[in-house]
Amino acid sequence: MSKVLVIRISSFGDVAMLVPVVYSVAAKYPQDRFSVMTRKAFAPLFENLGFNINVIPLDIKRRYRGITGYFRVMRRLSAMRFSHVADVHDVLRSKAIRHSMLLMGRKVAHIDKGKNEKRSAIAHKQLEPPLKHTMQRYQEVFDKLGFPAPMVFNNFFDFVPRNFTDLKSVVKEKDGKWVGIAPFSKHRGKIYPLEKMSKVIDILSKEEGITIFLFGSEKEERRVLSHWASKYPNTIDLTGKLNLQKEILLISYLDVMLSMDSANMHLASLVQVPVVSVWGATHPAIGFYGFRQDIANAIQVDLDCRPCSVFGELPCQRGDEEYACMERITAESVVSRIHKVLDKTEP
Repeated sequence: MSKVLVIRISSFGDVAMLVPVVYSVAAKYPQDRFSVMTRKAFAPLFENLGFNINVIPLDIKRRYRGITGYFRVMRRLSAMRFSHVADVHDVLRSKAIRHSMLLMGRKVAHIDKGKNEKRSAIAHKQLEPPLKHTMQRYQEVFDKLGFPAPMVFNNFFDFVPRNFTDLKSVVKEKDGKWVGIAPFSKHRGKIYPLEKMSKVIDILSKEEGITIFLFGSEKEERRVLSHWASKYPNTIDLTGKLNLQKEILLISYLDVMLSMDSANMHLASLVQVPVVSVWGATHPAIGFYGFRQDIANAIQVDLDCRPCSVFGELPCQRGDEEYACMERITAESVVSRIHKVLDKTEP
């Protein structure tokens, strides 16, 4: 029996994309054991995924921080006697762990993030053919370790029972169409202008039979979402009301999720919910598009400056119209695409 350590500590969306890969590999090799080391907050993504999958949660802000935290991690991992290490993160912390494990005689493989390919695609705006998807890069790590496997994952709730009563604290029953809206992302270059998003919510909230759920987390996000929920009818702010497991549960009942290039796109993909995604500084062809999502639902405008970065963290360089990549996307076009998805989900 092999014992495989899988390392992916952050970020949320990248960890979510690991779920289908780990499940598929573990399903093909039931005699082996797979342990995913990730942030404590992300652990629920893997806790019920399969009998031969478990989680090693890390609180990297406290106990496992810095050099002292590294030695604590290594003591913990050494005691678990892993035979293989799949580093699908390739950052300083995971590199230190895998190199230590290599010196201990373990078989090790790490992800090729394709940084040079991505830089070239950004610099030359060459997006055809699309670059390898991140999930394919994850699979290649397991291939190198000797665990090739076909993608057999379909839905997170194939393994976890869905219980609607767990959502009674926020909604009594499903009536009509449910639309999720996750308007935020880590970087400004990936956020649809809030005044335009407000207009999207305004239009949808007035339509009969539609309930809107707002997803967010941080303090500033909470302020904005709370304001929208109080301003527009049939709109519910979920900020702070659900843990991760219940949030995924609620997402599974949505008819469509409107998201940025962010984690909620990937969470919805795990439960086979169609996503209408808005793209600005980044681009789906770079390798981070939602798992099995229809590319027709990616809303974007063609500009000679797009994409300008892999993660959307760079400030806009345009002098004529800041963030034109987002500003030129009309609220009406977003609503129209949502309607097209809703029309397809009609019984």
